[in-house]
Amino acid sequence: MSRRFGAVCLIALFGVCLLGAMTPVKRTPADRRDRKTSDSRVFLLHADKLYFDDHIRPDAQFLVGNVAFRHDDVLMYCDSALFFEGSNSFDAYGHVRMVQGDTLSLKGDVLFYNGLDQIAEVRHHVVLKHRQSTLYTDSLDYDKLYGRGYFFEGGRLVDQDNELTSDWGEYTPSTREAVFNYNVRLVNPAPPRKAKTTLVSDTLHYNTGTGIAHVVGPSNIEHGTSHIYSELGYYNSKTDESYLLNRSILTNDGKRMVGDSVVWDGEQKVGKAFGNIVYTDAANKNMFTGNYCLYNDSTGYSEAADSAVVIDFSQKDTLYAHADTFKVFSYNLRTDSVYRVMHAYHHLRAYRRDIQAVCDSLVYDGRDSVMTMYHDPVLWQEGQQLLGEEIKAFFNDSTIDSVQVLRQALSVERIDSIHYNQVTGNEMHSYFRDGEIYLTTSAGNVYVNYFHVGEDSILADMNHTETTFLKIYLKNRKVDKIWMPAATGMFYPIPLIPADMLYVENFAWFDYMRPVDKDDIFHWRPKKAGSELKKISRKEAPRQKLSDIKKK
Repeated sequence: MSRRFGAVCLIALFGVCLLGAMTPVKRTPADRRDRKTSDSRVFLLHADKLYFDDHIRPDAQFLVGNVAFRHDDVLMYCDSALFFEGSNSFDAYGHVRMVQGDTLSLKGDVLFYNGLDQIAEVRHHVVLKHRQSTLYTDSLDYDKLYGRGYFFEGGRLVDQDNELTSDWGEYTPSTREAVFNYNVRLVNPAPPRKAKTTLVSDTLHYNTGTGIAHVVGPSNIEHGTSHIYSELGYYNSKTDESYLLNRSILTNDGKRMVGDSVVWDGEQKVGKAFGNIVYTDAANKNMFTGNYCLYNDSTGYSEAADSAVVIDFSQKDTLYAHADTFKVFSYNLRTDSVYRVMHAYHHLRAYRRDIQAVCDSLVYDGRDSVMTMYHDPVLWQEGQQLLGEEIKAFFNDSTIDSVQVLRQALSVERIDSIHYNQVTGNEMHSYFRDGEIYLTTSAGNVYVNYFHVGEDSILADMNHTETTFLKIYLKNRKVDKIWMPAATGMFYPIPLIPADMLYVENFAWFDYMRPVDKDDIFHWRPKKAGSELKKISRKEAPRQKLSDIKKK
């Protein structure tokens, strides 16, 4: 009877040894050189059966049934094991389970445990649970000394908010920090819920406690229609906020924002960028540059400041405009009647090869395609200058249709350093066809100084005219004909022009303020003292005061 029983036990133990032989070669990421070894012993707490066999493994104890070990504060369980008491280690098979405290557990099919190095190598169907985080893999080495687990044949970490997968990684329960490498993918929220955000990276650090992912390699973040590319930054999966560095790129519905650092709130759909920013709207063919930019996708609001420049490349020539601050407001968003209003202030300077402008502030209303320049606006086109208290430009399909100058209007065309064609009035209106001016009207206290050029291209005389209304028709930017009602005037030969008649009363030539190229828009040059427009006091509508209301 005892021989039969011994034969059965021998067959069972042979099966244990065969399973051990078929198990993959032990692998550990830890460098065991200069590694501190543990003096504490691994204790066998229980086994249904214990055997020795000098022929098979003379250094091992063969354990079968409900095997339990303890090493310091770690308990380990399995179906069967080979216990090497001399080397303070064991190999465990079947329903392997490690438990440390009440927050950490590790399960698998096979466990190789070295009590001296305090390293546990778990293989096949490995599940590591720590608090509300679970790591699934097929091979994991757990370093008990440093409290860190490594997987190297693919792994999946799941917590309350996210699911992370990668080819290689490590997890430290004490700090709740995880490191993932190669083919990293973070999905938020974790399945089976529908994913809102997906992060794909080469290298990622993740804290299961805070839900913050630290991007340290080429990474792409997808959130709805928004996409972020970054090689260094942070993503908070709990708040869906990203803080990105190293010229990260944010794109959304044809809009693209790049900056030294970018902050993106995926929940509110608000993005901010700082330092050397480039914001491009490919659909509308314009862009912002500067050192600060904000964009709210929910409201369509955007803002740029600190060396801010608006660049419009929708026309043949590119327009560059600089101001202290640019703001864009969107109305009727996501409807067929959407339109935008842009505000620019202060110290606005604009340059395009064929036109330049300066003013204190500007508003462009996309609903009516009207651009209004406020506070000492001046507009130049080649040798012509236009100014007044307020200038309005009307557009049709991004092409200028007309320009209106309100109050103290002055139009000047330079002939030479002394002689200028001049028109002044209360209001002016210029009309364009195919980008070329063909008609200009002036109304209210109109004064004109116009020089005639002889056949030999020498100035012949000056016509000074005073009237109430004036029309000037042009061809190829040259005066074709002039019409006016009853008027008074005088012709002066060039040598006989009185000094006080050479210029109209509010004449000014502000060529020193004119932007000369796209880089000059940053250099603000105010009007010289005494050349400002006159301050004209106008009656204001009467305002009712509380004191004027009689008590009943």
